Amino acid sequence: MRDFELPGRSPVRALNGMVASPNPLASAAAIEILRDGGNAVDAAIGAMAVLCVVETLNVSIGGDCFALYAPQGGDRVLAYNGSGRAPAAADASWYRSRGYESMPAVGPHAVTIPGVVEAWAHLAEQHGTRGLEELLRPAIRYAEEGYPVYDFISWLWRGAVVRLAADPEAARIFLWNGNAPRAGTVHRQSDLASTLTKISRDGARAFYQGPIADALVRHLVSLGGLHTLSDFASHAGNYVNPISILYRGHEVFECPPNGQGIAALMMLGLLSGFNMSSFEPFGVDRLHIAIEVGRPAIRDRDRLIGDPDFDVNWHSMLDAGYLAGLRANIDTKRTAPRISPSLMSMGRDTCHVAVVDRDRNAISLIASVFHDFGSGLVAPTTGVLLQNRGHGFVLTPGHPNELKPSKRPLHTIIPALVCKGGRVSYVLGVVGGHYQAWGHTHVLSNLLDFGLDPQAALDAPRVFHDGALVEIERGINPRVVEELRARGHQVYHHHSDDGRAPLGGGQLIAIEWESGTLVGASDPRLDGCAIGY
Repeated sequence: MRDFELPGRSPVRALNGMVASPNPLASAAAIEILRDGGNAVDAAIGAMAVLCVVETLNVSIGGDCFALYAPQGGDRVLAYNGSGRAPAAADASWYRSRGYESMPAVGPHAVTIPGVVEAWAHLAEQHGTRGLEELLRPAIRYAEEGYPVYDFISWLWRGAVVRLAADPEAARIFLWNGNAPRAGTVHRQSDLASTLTKISRDGARAFYQGPIADALVRHLVSLGGLHTLSDFASHAGNYVNPISILYRGHEVFECPPNGQGIAALMMLGLLSGFNMSSFEPFGVDRLHIAIEVGRPAIRDRDRLIGDPDFDVNWHSMLDAGYLAGLRANIDTKRTAPRISPSLMSMGRDTCHVAVVDRDRNAISLIASVFHDFGSGLVAPTTGVLLQNRGHGFVLTPGHPNELKPSKRPLHTIIPALVCKGGRVSYVLGVVGGHYQAWGHTHVLSNLLDFGLDPQAALDAPRVFHDGALVEIERGINPRVVEELRARGHQVYHHHSDDGRAPLGGGQLIAIEWESGTLVGASDPRLDGCAIGY
């Protein structure tokens, strides 16, 4: 139980439905859908559509998404990969021959085919009870009538001014006299409202075929992009088999590669061999072990994961013998020799929505544009901000994540579901670029090793090894910081006032089957909230 004299908040408790999202407007839209008889899938799509308007910096209909869905809260978990592919004309050799050493982070070559809209349409048709015309209505209203810019988003927005200013259409929509809007500024996106209205009326084909797709392709090609109308028209997400591992009697489900969920499972597999609950929750022993299990998982992610439709062999990452060997090499009192810094870009711009309805249908839905405002490109007349997921490819010949035609890049965004005894116990997501695997591991350990309630599990201070240094949030005791340094860790304090975004931001719902209640939590590092009824 938290200290009620100190800042903080209790978890949200309800009987019939629960939503947790990074923005109150999205949470409110979703809870209204639930109250009106919609199910968890309906509410999650409605919330994410609102986020595509009110947090375009993080998520857009020009981005990608992944979903884990458990009908009636059982352990038959469905996974949907809503990530897009590179243009059919794109190949690493094309870029290498032109002097590129890595994929650009901005501009047309950073753009892969967006997967969000197709995923919404498919999930709504297969598992929802409402059509897109109803589910997109709140988002269309905020795009037309305006919404107040929230505080954390306004702070992040300031760091994207240069990117937005480079594209006239992006600058027109997202900058005020060349500046980011202050918190409380009312922002409208009339072109996006029109595009969303067409999608709500005609479905996904309105986005991937016809005038919208034509405008997107013309804009990309005018800037040198390799995209075609065929690339858009042929896009399709797909169901995939979720992957899982047991941790403290709970089965943790993640989407398989091309996402990095397997890195989170690898960390949990390594942690499972340590008696974590015997340590102080935020003491040096717990944090040292957490750092050490994360380092090989991120190393293996960077060298093994790519699009499974190509020749990728990542299955060994969860092999029990392999994990045992790695675990045996962990020194509980000293950090391991330095591992090469991660090759993955530190994009941290993502939104996660967790929803559970009265029938206990549970969905973990996550979507992203990768970096702040993605590629920085908006096609005229559409209002569609395009992602920069192509930046996630590498150009190294023979690498599993090497750019190839119609290939999907390694993705940072990962939803999670946790089951016990054949039923969902937690719906979880932690955003923050390649911190996400660390975030899943940290929050689940807070819940399952240290018995924290969902809100406390998200509130708790965090550490993150970025491949070179260990980031420490200010909530970690200075004595513990010095003890980590004494064990060989190169530590620096994480401060949001020096331009760094917080270490992730999570949404979490617990289903308490015995009492029949739902418990929701939302990360204080973001602007959001959990709402139940």
